[in-house]
Order: sequence, then C-alpha cells, then structure tokens
Amino acid sequence: MSALFQRVAHLFEEGHRREVSDLVTDPRRREGEPVRDAAVLIAITEREEPGFLLLHRPSNMRSHPGQVAFPGGKIDPGEDALQAALREANEELGIEARDVSIVGISDELLTGSGYRVTPVIGTIRPDIEIRPNPAEVAQWFEAPVDFALDPANHKECRGRFGGREYTYLEMYWENHRIWGVTAAIISNLAKRLRWHG
Repeated sequence: MSALFQRVAHLFEEGHRREVSDLVTDPRRREGEPVRDAAVLIAITEREEPGFLLLHRPSNMRSHPGQVAFPGGKIDPGEDALQAALREANEELGIEARDVSIVGISDELLTGSGYRVTPVIGTIRPDIEIRPNPAEVAQWFEAPVDFALDPANHKECRGRFGGREYTYLEMYWENHRIWGVTAAIISNLAKRLRWHG
C-alpha cells in the first residue's frame, strides 16, 4: 500500500477509536421524518499534495442542482454503503472499483433533505482516467486535503430553510463553493483524522 494510504488508514483508525462529541449535524433535520440511505466516496488522490475528488452537479438536476458534492447517491436495494459509493463513483466519474483502496467507513450524517449519508473513504492513483457522466457531473476538480481538512477554512454561515434560520458550514477553494452536507462531512472527517495534528 502507498505511504498516503498508510497515513490515512492510521489517522482513520486512531480517530475512530476516540470519542468525538462535536460532530456536525444538519440543523434542518426534523425528528420523525422518513430517512433514505445514501453513500458517498471520499476519494483522496495519491499525490505529493493529496486532494479530495469533488464534482459540481449540473444546474438542471432535480436534487441539489449546481452544488459541489462527493460522488455518491442513494443506496439501492441489496447494496451496502461501500457497494453504493463505488457504483456511484463509477456511474458519475468512470472510476473502477478496483482502482480504489478502501480505508474505511466514517460517520453517518442525517440531512435536512431526508438522507442518511454514509461516507466511504479511499485512496486513488492520480493517473486514473476520470470519465465524467454529463448527465450527473457538470465539472470535477480536486480540493487539496491540507486545505479542506484545516478547520480554519470552515466558515460558519447562517441561512433560512422552511421558514427557520439555521447555521451551516462553507469553504471556498479557488472558485468552488463547498458548503452544506459536503462541508459537514469534511468537517466531521477533519475531527476524526486530525490531519494537521
């Protein structure tokens, strides 16, 4: 396994042995609402400066148009989170399951839109071919792990949803606004991995 994989796996194991009391939750979530299961792949590129593989949803999509997201989606019947995350990464970006070295499964996040999202963390070689599906991906990019996992870059903002005010996280990498559920998943992973010590 690569040095990056070994580092991430070590931090992941250490982080998931620790109690973390301040994980981010989605404040829009209402008790008793039905939940649909989903999974995302947090793919970390094995570069000298590793990056998170992220994408912009097309602006004409029914769900989360234009937003930055990890590859992922609903868990189909008969699938687990790992299988769903790998299938979605293949459907959206053409990533083959055999090209992902799985580190592990991290903290679920219940969203205000009714999903229970399970993040699956893995590493990928930097030279694999990315073949975005234009029906699901408007653009893809990498955000440096050093930047994304630095809590100093996680800005708390206020918004309105369903007539209520709530707080959410956002960060900007170049011209990419990473916010909402994606930023919350990154924030939770930062607390688990303690990438910056």
